[in-house]
Amino acid sequence: MLKRISTLVVAGLTAAALAACGTGGSGGSGGTEGGGGGGGDAIVMGFSQVGAESGWRTANTKSVQEAAKEAGITLRFSDAQQKQENQIKAIRSYIQQKVDVIAFSPVVESGWDTVLKEAKDAKIPVILTDRAVDSADTSLYKSFLGSDFVEEGKKAGQWLVEEYKDGSDTVNIVELQGTTGSAPANDRKAGFAEIIGADQKFKIVASQTGDFTRAKGKEVMDAFLKAQPDIDVLYAHNDDMGLGAIEAIEGAGKVPGKDIKIITVDAVKDGMQALADGKINYIVECSPLLGPQLMDLAKKVVAGESVPARVVTEETTFTQEQAKEALPSRQY
Repeated sequence: MLKRISTLVVAGLTAAALAACGTGGSGGSGGTEGGGGGGGDAIVMGFSQVGAESGWRTANTKSVQEAAKEAGITLRFSDAQQKQENQIKAIRSYIQQKVDVIAFSPVVESGWDTVLKEAKDAKIPVILTDRAVDSADTSLYKSFLGSDFVEEGKKAGQWLVEEYKDGSDTVNIVELQGTTGSAPANDRKAGFAEIIGADQKFKIVASQTGDFTRAKGKEVMDAFLKAQPDIDVLYAHNDDMGLGAIEAIEGAGKVPGKDIKIITVDAVKDGMQALADGKINYIVECSPLLGPQLMDLAKKVVAGESVPARVVTEETTFTQEQAKEALPSRQY
């Protein structure tokens, strides 16, 4: 989901873009949108987005669209609606259209080799954004721009370990995972488990996907509360699932942030507000503002320049007081 930021951070980034991640709806599975002047010399990028499953994803899409316009890149955008087959169809369409570069945020990690080989054979460079693929052949794409999801999971676990460092009683944890098979779900789970696994008092008593959506987060948390009589902590792989879980917790007559401590990932405005209000206890940041970095990478690969195989974005964490300070200037 690779330590901090790459030393090869591309030139010309805005300060806002240095923090970049995982998840934002509806929308057609295809569409074309002019990002630049559309002149004969303009770079044409085909971009396939996961969907619009969360506030994070909506902000990510906006960042990409605005950055393309600013960079003079013509953007052909498609919304996969959380379906891998839609992304594969979109990528093949971009290959047929002979775009200059393809970028996409993979719905899941596996199953991309065939279509990526088709892009390579067509001599169209590919950039992965936000999420990785598990292809053994790394020559199938030029670069992966995004967060270190394992590190995000570790940060969540480290806060929990510190929070309960003086106790010896069992800490019962429920986990709301992201979309099954996706890189952020796999890696945030692994990083968290690695850290808490060193202390046997931490027990994950239930773990289930909430598909990164608020509605599913509420539904699954309702089921957790009915099945588990004693829940101390909720670890949600994104803010939206955590916010849905808060509704379920309050509906069960419990106090979120007190009766059940809550850790989430993303730091979108709604999540940060819940943190400032004490309903969430800790948030690990995953910024969606990848657009400017993506456009800079696109220009370089189209020009045949060398780019780093991995660009890791710099992110932070937030406590309640830090959320209060950050909220007035939060961009998403």
